[in-house]
Amino acid sequence: MRFRDRVAVVTGGAGGMGREIARRLAGEGARVALIDRNATGARETAEALTAGGAEALALEADVSQKAAVDAAIAAVLARWGAVHVLVNNAGWDRVMPFVETTEELWDRLLAINLKGPIVCTRAVLDAMIAQRYGRIVNIASDAGRVGSSGEAVYAAAKGGVIAFTKAMARELARWQITVNCICPGPSDTPLFRREVIEPHPKLAESLARAIPLGRLGRPQDVAPAVLFLAGDDAGYITGQTLSVSGGLTMV
Repeated sequence: MRFRDRVAVVTGGAGGMGREIARRLAGEGARVALIDRNATGARETAEALTAGGAEALALEADVSQKAAVDAAIAAVLARWGAVHVLVNNAGWDRVMPFVETTEELWDRLLAINLKGPIVCTRAVLDAMIAQRYGRIVNIASDAGRVGSSGEAVYAAAKGGVIAFTKAMARELARWQITVNCICPGPSDTPLFRREVIEPHPKLAESLARAIPLGRLGRPQDVAPAVLFLAGDDAGYITGQTLSVSGGLTMV
């Protein structure tokens, strides 16, 4: 039980990668708080974890709204008295040529994918600094490492998450808080199916052919990497970026 007596906050825990990350953390003994604007989905995840014997809490909040996130973290602290792990997983994308995008779309992509991790990180820092311990794992994307056609602003946001990870790792090391980043490749999640596969049915097949391991990623591929970086076995690892992409990106 690597996370016994640890409190973990997972954003975007209503489904997809977030739900699987939360499930795996709970399975290793963590008390898990799920922050998501999809209150119904977060509640369903929490109920599933509770049914399995874990302690779980569902909290509704838009990760880009500081007041809402601060209130959610305050609720976690009121219930369990600490936050040991933060997984900044919440994200969103829409694939289309940049010249067809709008300012409204740019703002939404940047708010969820870049401002969200910044807001959530700030919300947990006072507690982590006071206890001189913390593990922050940011979920970015290989699009942020190498770029991706049809995802220009998303890639820019995820590149910002990578840079934010490195800066935070340097600033927070004095308090024994590690900050690392995972970059999934194309992954078969509800969001990916809705925003990519349905509008572009042949794209998934093309992507799978381009991946050396021959298939799209799955939430089950990403969760073990998160647990490693969130655990004490990775206590001397900080400021790093790990691709979980089946070899699509090798940098």
